Amino acid sequence: MSEPNTIGLFYGSSTCYTEMAGEKIRTALHKILGEGRVDFFNIADTPIIQTQFYDYLIFGIPTWDYGELQEDWEEIWEELDSLDFSGKKIALYGLGDQVGYPEWFLDAMGYLHSKLVHRGALPFGYWPRAGYEFEASKALTPDEQYFVGLALDDENEFQLSDARIQQWCVQVIAEFGL
Repeated sequence: MSEPNTIGLFYGSSTCYTEMAGEKIRTALHKILGEGRVDFFNIADTPIIQTQFYDYLIFGIPTWDYGELQEDWEEIWEELDSLDFSGKKIALYGLGDQVGYPEWFLDAMGYLHSKLVHRGALPFGYWPRAGYEFEASKALTPDEQYFVGLALDDENEFQLSDARIQQWCVQVIAEFGL
């Protein structure tokens, strides 16, 4: 069991970029909330059922190639359908390449958002679309003004990631009510 008000941060990462972004998020959250308030899990090593022990969840997911899921997420994708996220507050961060794959930018984050909301999750941490250049994304809200989570492009905009992470963490903590 997790301590009350502890955030479970779960990510999948093949090239370490999603993991490194998660580490930065955890560090930023510790600075805001204090040490020990974020438990950090690689879904390749931790059963996804562990999410059920948290009321506050952050999920990290990269988009591969033409809008595909990262392999660790793909492996547990069906298992998510058996979990109940009712009332759990969630926030997502995603990594993508808006230059190399502009038609599928952050699609995997959109897929994960849809799946979790259908399982009862309460989404937070939407991020403005302004400042990004891409053709299409399944990670946009219906009005296409926001991404359904923090949008990171470490391939083309690595220099912007730290500031985006800091700002997003402050936003998520406020929205979570922590």
